[in-house]
Amino acid sequence: MFRFIHTADLHLDAPLHSLALKDAVLSDLVGSATRGALEQIVTLCLEENVHALLIAGDLYDRDLHSMKTAAFLTTQLERLNAAAIPAFIIRGNHDAASVITKELDLPPNVHVFSGHGGTARIDEHGVAVHGVSFAKPQAPESLLPKYPAPVAGCFNIGLLHTSLAGSEGHDTYAPCSISDLKNHGYDYWALGHIHQRRVHSEVPHIVMPGMPQGRDIGEAGVKSVTLVSISDGTVTLEERRTSQVEFIRLPCALDGVEEWRDMLAQITSEMKEAASSQDAGNNILRVELTGKTPLAWRVRRDMDLLGEQIREAAEAIGNVWIEKVECHLRQPEASEAREDPRFELQAIMQMLMQEEAIKARAVEMSEWLIGELPPEIRSEFGGDRDALAESVATFLAEGYEDVVALMMGEDAPEDVGGTYNASSPS
Repeated sequence: MFRFIHTADLHLDAPLHSLALKDAVLSDLVGSATRGALEQIVTLCLEENVHALLIAGDLYDRDLHSMKTAAFLTTQLERLNAAAIPAFIIRGNHDAASVITKELDLPPNVHVFSGHGGTARIDEHGVAVHGVSFAKPQAPESLLPKYPAPVAGCFNIGLLHTSLAGSEGHDTYAPCSISDLKNHGYDYWALGHIHQRRVHSEVPHIVMPGMPQGRDIGEAGVKSVTLVSISDGTVTLEERRTSQVEFIRLPCALDGVEEWRDMLAQITSEMKEAASSQDAGNNILRVELTGKTPLAWRVRRDMDLLGEQIREAAEAIGNVWIEKVECHLRQPEASEAREDPRFELQAIMQMLMQEEAIKARAVEMSEWLIGELPPEIRSEFGGDRDALAESVATFLAEGYEDVVALMMGEDAPEDVGGTYNASSPS
């Protein structure tokens, strides 16, 4: 029997991606979560009596600047060393050029593969671990030619950081196909780089473990590592949860809800249910309001008020944080005659938004405005005119909804917003 933990993409010291999480308290909470995940991984290694820990790249996020984090990493690896558990590590695109880590005095149980590639044998278990680190942050060509041939009579494991044949949202790094990996002759490919867990093949096993800790709402859901057991040539995989903080997209369908109090009660109930279904110590929610309700206009008008009420409800639940509240509500079709001139104005606005001349003019104005912005943020509006036109269409639609909300609502407060960003603890 040989057992090991396979993980990748911890991204220690990663900067926060979400502007909504620039609040100092939430920043500390999420910023320390990757360290907590590493500590949980080491604890899992000890509790499960594994024979090795495999980290398939991006242990750090770019250069490791914090000596505190470096010391923390060394401490965790020393815990493994005290239990005689080896750790095998390759560098990926994010940690290839780390300066501090090259100077760290790592425990003797840690084997970091070089950019030239190599093999580490665990003879008492008949296992050979092969790995190639990124020599620099870019790896536009396949690294497979650097991987040694399988060791005869051993269970061969390959550590590889790769985007495979390509994945949405990920640049190309060390590209290769599943068939390329199968043909190389190894028994298990321990991959890294793509942040979603997926078992690509079972003969041989080709596993992308995902990341052990999400960093923003784009990495929502349960995060884990893979516990691998090998007995008489049979490979068994177990997913083990490691998330310290979990990001959750929470859609709340409010179709037919007519009273503000009932709406808030439903949202609160769904937040409680979402939090109770998670084992993580802290849950960060993006609440997405959907459906058709007579409250749609008022909600869009009073988003600041609703956002604060939702945050207070989250605080009462405990271990729940609100990252953002998004309103995608729509007003149901009215049955009464439309004598009210506001309905006529609404219809005119809706018609004008479909006019090609209006759309073209909006794009032209946007091009001028974007040209006045700092160069580093201009690309956020799209890389070409077609992408810009899509962004402008979205802005027009959202602006239309906000104007209608103001026009149709009654007793409008001074503060108006369509999206609520909350960064206060609960």
